Amino acid sequence: MAAQHAEVGQVLLVPALLLVVLVLYWIAALWQRLAGRRWSSWRTASFTLGVGLLGLAVSAPVAAFAHHDLRGHMLQHLLLGMFAPLPLVLGAPGTLLLRSLPVPAARGLVRLLGSRPLRGLIHPVTALLLDIGGMYVLYLTPLYAATLTSPLLHRLVHVHFVLSGYLFTWAIVGPDPAPHRPGLRLRLAVLFLATASHATLAKLMYAYGWPRGTPHGIDEIRTAAQWMYYGGDIAELLLIVVFFAIRFRAGRAGGYSPLYPRTR
Repeated sequence: MAAQHAEVGQVLLVPALLLVVLVLYWIAALWQRLAGRRWSSWRTASFTLGVGLLGLAVSAPVAAFAHHDLRGHMLQHLLLGMFAPLPLVLGAPGTLLLRSLPVPAARGLVRLLGSRPLRGLIHPVTALLLDIGGMYVLYLTPLYAATLTSPLLHRLVHVHFVLSGYLFTWAIVGPDPAPHRPGLRLRLAVLFLATASHATLAKLMYAYGWPRGTPHGIDEIRTAAQWMYYGGDIAELLLIVVFFAIRFRAGRAGGYSPLYPRTR
């Protein structure tokens, strides 16, 4: 019951926060145009789509479905951690932020991103461990069962889905400036490793009935595992398509780096 009340509060609060983020992005994009600096309408549409997918994930119908059914939880997982991050990342919010800040503040932010601790955090391998590794911890340990009775833990898991999914996507195809970003080959290898690891987790859940210690029946768990498997395949295929599209664009531009893109 406590978890249900917390979910209701989340349904009311989170969309409002998402709307604030989206409006701030729109204002910043409009300011670029008013200042005579072009900003891609495609990027604005992409970021809007990403925020919309986050809003769908925490909407009342999906939240109610996820509250008592592992399949609903898996739908939220796919939306929050896999489908929404890609359009959010392609919206280049970091680039827009750097353009909108005063020059000293923007330079300070770039220096912060180039610091050793953050360089380690945004490395693709670290992002892989936080994203896919976090899923293994959630579903193959008692952690998921604990979220069913702890509203705070439940919300933290959702936050982790969004942040780790965004970080992983950004580490692979993010258009925002990233000092010392690893090369394309390493990022491609990490992407394929993530795809295989995600599929393996879904198979383990299907074969052995994880997560255990929950009220979910084996048929429900297996259906949720199938959703994870096939939904993850679709999301990762989209990520691979974007990766190679960026690589193709870089090749046609004669070495132009997609990591510091023109945002027109």
